[in-house]
Amino acid sequence: MFVMELTYTAPIEHVEPLLEDHVAWLDALYEEGVFIASGRKKPRDGGIILAAGDDRARIEKIASTDPFVAGEVCTYRITEFIATKTAPELAPYRQQLPS
Repeated sequence: MFVMELTYTAPIEHVEPLLEDHVAWLDALYEEGVFIASGRKKPRDGGIILAAGDDRARIEKIASTDPFVAGEVCTYRITEFIATKTAPELAPYRQQLPS
C-alpha cells in the first residue's frame, strides 16, 4: 500500500487549469483499481492519494504521469506501508507482514 503525497510547487492559479486533466487521470486509476482514496490537503497545498499495490516502481511511474507533474506544478512524496489492519470495508487490501 502507498501514500502518495503531492505538494504544489506553483501558485494555485497555475494548478487550476490542470485540474480537469488531473481528475480524469485519477478517475482512470480508480477504474483500474489502483487508487482507493484521494483528496485535497487542508490547507490546500497539495493532496493525498491512497494507492493499492506492492510494486513501488509502478507507483512511481504512475505518479510521473499525473498532469500536475507534466505541468510542473507539484512533486510527489511516496511512502510505502504494510496495511495489516483495515476497516472491514477495506479487508481485501489487508496485507501480511513478511516472514
